[in-house]
Amino acid sequence: MDVRMQNRLPFHRLAVFPVLMTQLVVVLLFAAVLWQWQGAVAGYSGLCGGVIAWLPNMYFAHKAFRFSGARAAQAIVRSFYAGEAGKLVLTAVLFALTFAGVKPLEPLAVFGVFFLTQLVNWFAPLLMKKRLSRP
Repeated sequence: MDVRMQNRLPFHRLAVFPVLMTQLVVVLLFAAVLWQWQGAVAGYSGLCGGVIAWLPNMYFAHKAFRFSGARAAQAIVRSFYAGEAGKLVLTAVLFALTFAGVKPLEPLAVFGVFFLTQLVNWFAPLLMKKRLSRP
């Protein structure tokens, strides 16, 4: 079986999907809370910070979970490295675009919601439906 012609699950059926949806909820919730309590600038700044965290994670999930099966082990490793490299570059570009192009901006809100969105990754094993078994 050619690893390029893999049978892919739809994106919403991947094990990482609940983590990504939880991140999206965190982004929207904290941006709304900031908007309500700190004003519009803090709200859209928090939204920018959350999007800076969420979009690269979506890219990584798309790249990293393209292949499955023991025959595709090398392709899986390559796609994980490519996904992580792309995620880092995309994060840096989004931060640069945000700080260069969005005025006025509340940096504490940007970094705060970015951090809270990344914090969801720490709880990913609790959110994933499919449990990985040890050999």
